[in-house]
Amino acid sequence: MERRHGQVGRPRSEQARTAVLRAVDDQLLEVGYAAMTMKGIAERAGVSRQTVYRWWSTKAEILFEASAVDAEQELAVEPTGEPVDDLTAYVAALVDFLARSPAGAAYRALLGEAQHDPAVADLLATKDVLGDSARTVIEGVLGAGAGAGPVPVGEATALLIGPAFFWVLSGRDPARLAPRELAETFLRELRARGRH
Repeated sequence: MERRHGQVGRPRSEQARTAVLRAVDDQLLEVGYAAMTMKGIAERAGVSRQTVYRWWSTKAEILFEASAVDAEQELAVEPTGEPVDDLTAYVAALVDFLARSPAGAAYRALLGEAQHDPAVADLLATKDVLGDSARTVIEGVLGAGAGAGPVPVGEATALLIGPAFFWVLSGRDPARLAPRELAETFLRELRARGRH
């Protein structure tokens, strides 16, 4: 039984939940974040507004949950045992997520909204969607529990995510990014910092 924020009541239907999470992505792509409404999401999902409000308080909450669920799948990398290959696969998945995925579009919309809405900023702070996925890959490459050696794991995740994140979010052509070069640069930077 899944409940939200300690609420008491009937468990939510997985079918209705899935419909709402799909509807929020569709609404974002069709009308944009500003024009999206809880009513529109409910209508698109084929559920009542009461059903939607039973589980989420705002459209940002729905959009964030949809984005986080999809990000976990889209940013998961099957380990190969080859560090550069694993990091390259992750950076390629990150670029696809940020530049091409509906879930990435949702995440970008929330990042923009968070710049002037403290409630959305607080919501984003509850789960580090990109950092968690990068940390998993880094720990897989360097060994579980090893972190990034002399570089704190939070800093290492920023080193891995930062270049692609900045590139895509600043409107540059994602096709011009070279994931393997970014992966190799990341490993060189970790090694260089390890020598100091």
